[in-house]
Amino acid sequence: MSEEILINVTPPETRVAVIENGVLQEVIIERTRERGMVGNIYKGEVCRVLPGMQAAFVDIGLPRAAFLHLSDLCSKELEKKGSENIEHYLHEGQHILVQVLKDPLGSKGARITMEISIPSRFQVYMPYGSCSGVSQRIECESERIRLRACLEAFREEHQCGGFIARTAAECVEEPILIADMAFLLKLWESIAEKISSAKPKQFIHKDLPLSVRTLRDLYKEGIDRVRVDSRETYHRLVEFAEVFVPEIVQVIEHYTGECPVFDIYSVEDEIKKALERKVKLKSGGHLVFDQTEAMTTVDVNTGGYVGGRNLEETIFKTNLEASQTIARQLRLRNLGGIIIIDFIDMKSEDHKKQVLKALERHLEKDRAKTKITEVSALGLVEMTRKRTRESLEHILCEPCCACGGRGVLKTPESICLEIFREIIREVRQYKVQTLLVLASNGVVEMLLDEEADMLAELETFLGVQIKFRAEAQYNQEQYDVVLL
Repeated sequence: MSEEILINVTPPETRVAVIENGVLQEVIIERTRERGMVGNIYKGEVCRVLPGMQAAFVDIGLPRAAFLHLSDLCSKELEKKGSENIEHYLHEGQHILVQVLKDPLGSKGARITMEISIPSRFQVYMPYGSCSGVSQRIECESERIRLRACLEAFREEHQCGGFIARTAAECVEEPILIADMAFLLKLWESIAEKISSAKPKQFIHKDLPLSVRTLRDLYKEGIDRVRVDSRETYHRLVEFAEVFVPEIVQVIEHYTGECPVFDIYSVEDEIKKALERKVKLKSGGHLVFDQTEAMTTVDVNTGGYVGGRNLEETIFKTNLEASQTIARQLRLRNLGGIIIIDFIDMKSEDHKKQVLKALERHLEKDRAKTKITEVSALGLVEMTRKRTRESLEHILCEPCCACGGRGVLKTPESICLEIFREIIREVRQYKVQTLLVLASNGVVEMLLDEEADMLAELETFLGVQIKFRAEAQYNQEQYDVVLL
């Protein structure tokens, strides 16, 4: 399988596209004005403690206070006191060091933790940690033992916090791992100096920009090329790679082609499709994605696919194809939280198991942690996907100014009837003789055409004159009844 990473850099934003076998699998966007805060370290001030939720709100200098749960307190403190009451650890006005776990999402503030962690290419350093660990994605038991021994030996020698070996550390030689850990210790020392002189609600440390984080977090063995269309960013990536991952310097390329780098694999078109509700399947079926505040639902439909043998076989093949497309779309759209998948009902238990296994297999490539349940009695599959940043739709779109995000508008007929009720209300309240109705073109046309008889009866019944004026700026649901 060929893999490639494309990096498009402009002053307002940086975009990263992950390509597998010529197909877009993931896109990450970071805008200069709205740069993600995950990984940033702040000196916060506790502004409210909530014993009922075992949580606290912490002011870190952002428009909305950040949320800190008891489980995100420093593990050393939790072990020392052994209490499950947050009031035993925090109080209003207290100054604490925190790190952002999740960016603010919608109306919610950032999610933070007191368990500080600093990532590098091969490890994550936890200065307040008391033990070391190995990524669960490393399955070889002998390799896990080797890595853990290396981390523990370094930790005991330097009397420092804990380390976690990342997936990229698998089969990496010990001297490289030690050099990586030494770098993390130096970085923490520089951060600690800033902490000692920092004031409350002050920013202390920012994570690397998206282009550099791409090399640190997304690069893995087997990626053929990393193309970047900015000369300045290209040099920065090469400098970073030479110090931390010298083996990948040769795959970093400065793209100078006349065609935009994202047009090589039609990335722009794929992003456009990822913002649509409906996703077509090659077989003729389709998926429908609906993203709400509470969860995301995915509906699988056979559509125009009629199959070749029988209904059960048609449904099974559609669900199998859907499982692959759903896994890709979850990554591409960056959908997180609770996800409900409504596969087409299958009678065969064997078919249900195969569809679930196919979904799990396709989700293995996803960097975000996922958890899948069995098919329920209603034929639904419940799953969760870890969410750390806004979805693609929330980054690129905003609620429709006409419908307010509902996705529907009242029909012109409904608006006409509302206008009639409003006219009756106004006449009875103010005893006027003439009214002016301002509405959209479509509504005014219906009032003067299809509803003309009803309008004439209303004027006779109320004894008033009703005038109309079409407003090009009004949407279908907008109208005003003006007293003359």
